[in-house]
Amino acid sequence: MTTNEPSRTQWLGRWGFVLAATGSAVGLGNIWKFPYMTGEYGGGAFVLVYLVCILSVGVPIMMTEIALGRRGRGSPIDAIRRVVKESGGSSLWSLFGWMAMLCGFLILSFYVVVAGWSFAYLWKMISGGLVGSSVDDMAAIFGANNANPFSLGGWSTLVTVATMVIVGKGVQQGIEKSVGWMMPGMVIMLLIMIVYGMFSGGFGQAVHFLFDFKASSLSSEGMLAAMGHAFFTLSLASGAILTYGSYLPRRASIGRTTLTVAVADTLVALMAGLAIFPVIFANGMEPNSGPGLIFMSLPLAFQAMPMGTLFGILFFIMLSMAALTSSISMVEATVSWLNDNKGISRKAAAWGTGIVLWLMSTLAMLSFNIGADWTLAGKHFFDWLDFLTSRLMMPLGGLGMALLAGFFLKSEAVRDELDLPAGMHALWLFMVRYVSPLGILVIFVDALGIVAVDFAAHWLWLALILVVMTGLGETLSPRLRRTLSAKG
Repeated sequence: MTTNEPSRTQWLGRWGFVLAATGSAVGLGNIWKFPYMTGEYGGGAFVLVYLVCILSVGVPIMMTEIALGRRGRGSPIDAIRRVVKESGGSSLWSLFGWMAMLCGFLILSFYVVVAGWSFAYLWKMISGGLVGSSVDDMAAIFGANNANPFSLGGWSTLVTVATMVIVGKGVQQGIEKSVGWMMPGMVIMLLIMIVYGMFSGGFGQAVHFLFDFKASSLSSEGMLAAMGHAFFTLSLASGAILTYGSYLPRRASIGRTTLTVAVADTLVALMAGLAIFPVIFANGMEPNSGPGLIFMSLPLAFQAMPMGTLFGILFFIMLSMAALTSSISMVEATVSWLNDNKGISRKAAAWGTGIVLWLMSTLAMLSFNIGADWTLAGKHFFDWLDFLTSRLMMPLGGLGMALLAGFFLKSEAVRDELDLPAGMHALWLFMVRYVSPLGILVIFVDALGIVAVDFAAHWLWLALILVVMTGLGETLSPRLRRTLSAKG
């Protein structure tokens, strides 16, 4: 433990953290993005690479963030500053905390607009506003929704207000209580849709599509997309997981907790595929229809299904809850910092943050309508927020966390916080020092277009080979274990 550890609210139990962190990870990325990416990149082959990347890149970085948060017991800025001070390091490392906190806020500035689509479509499904005979008709409805700044802005404002109400109530009474019913509710609705899909006529195709491995469909582009999505889906380097980790009780195992969150996040993504693709296949639609899969193809499919309106309503309720649990996590770092450092009450910090967020999100929302011509270097404000966070700040932040924990912090401090068996600790250290940073660099250079996709994929293969060479757990060679321990 760090000396003079500040008092800090904690989750009522380990499952409070698991549900909150899973809620952060399980967002539109799982239910909206993962299914259409799976469709675009060939199904089972993409899923397999994605799972390997979750284990080799996502889990080690997530364990690192949780450990830093619990050790420092504060917002990303304060937690990193305290942990680095304990190890006698430079205070400049706290810049990564600033980056993480800012990154989460900027992501939320455009995420509430996307989340607003979910709430808008829920209302359209309830009110009968999703009626059309073709994908083009559905595309016109989607375009009309975005073209109206009052409608689009109203829905994004609703997401902002709901987020601040929950966060303003605190960790236990706000966040923990809300995710305590939203996450189980979302899983129940997914299960209902999966059961329905079993009788839709397209379930067998969906299973084969998701889980049949065909090496010929494993492209370099698909491999890189799988690695990038594995990193981003766990809400890494955005301040959310580190802040949530700062509320984790000392008695909770970081290793088991991280694996539980990663498994839950992956299961929800696969369940979403099993809920969505049977409907798509049963109605003769293409699974690789890209981002329009959820907002164009799926509403058309619901329209053709028996009890389609009911299941459409269930689906968009689920999508809205997934969006809300993620938005809660992304603003918590900022609210926590204001509450801890500026003497502002949690409720005032939440609403003050909400006002600034609303102004930023309004600019992002206007990118789809009256501000469509407001561009800089060919990008709208919405596009710039996405580019800066997903392609620059998150990879750099994740790389910084890995290098800090792997090379610069005192080994006994990290070892004490993780509390892993010797072999598992050596494996984590190897992954966070070499494999995860290499994977993040691949994501970074590919996202910026610095190297060709095929060349970047070779580096990805190298990272995966290193994972296999290290083995798992106690299979790690004693010599390597002693070497790592000595260096650590």
